[in-house]
Amino acid sequence: MHPNPTFRGTKCDESLAFARQRAFGTLSVSAEGAPLLSHVPFLLAEDGGSADLHLVRSNPIARAARDGLPARLAVSGADGYISPDWYGLGPDQVPTWNYVAVHLTGRLVPLPRETLEPLLAAQSAFFEARLPKAPWTMEKMTEETRTKLLRMILPFRLELESVDSTWKLGQNKPEAARRAAAGSLGGGIGQELDALAQLMRAPPESD
Repeated sequence: MHPNPTFRGTKCDESLAFARQRAFGTLSVSAEGAPLLSHVPFLLAEDGGSADLHLVRSNPIARAARDGLPARLAVSGADGYISPDWYGLGPDQVPTWNYVAVHLTGRLVPLPRETLEPLLAAQSAFFEARLPKAPWTMEKMTEETRTKLLRMILPFRLELESVDSTWKLGQNKPEAARRAAAGSLGGGIGQELDALAQLMRAPPESD
């Protein structure tokens, strides 16, 4: 997380709402040597207290978490390079990168096997409902394929202990400069630049 408190004050509910909608992140746990990472879809509970996910049985994190262990789920949003020329503030400005990131930290614990199929059905229903078509369901698989799938993956829950976020949107600049930079983002470098520009024009409220 960025150390500047200017970018750290977004309300927890708004950060949780972002993570719930995004529903995809990088799961990280400590291990000998480099940390273990896995890129996973997840379902955030309505009360914001936990996130359910599944891992392939052979994933090293799945093996490491058999008895539970501390973990962090990093959820990234729009991001982009900001040229100092875009502010219109003259000299002594420097390049930067604006972005949105939410970290969900807690304890990763295995769930009972019988929760796996309902979890998978809930995940697919969550994403399918956002597509302009009739939803795909697990009933479209043959019994043989479904049985094979369920043998390969395991259900887990991240029991949340803290939520930290960075909404780095140029809040440390005058509003006119921030809006000017947002107006130049369209042809820039990054991901979801239109969404980032919209956030820069109207940053979320702080606590």
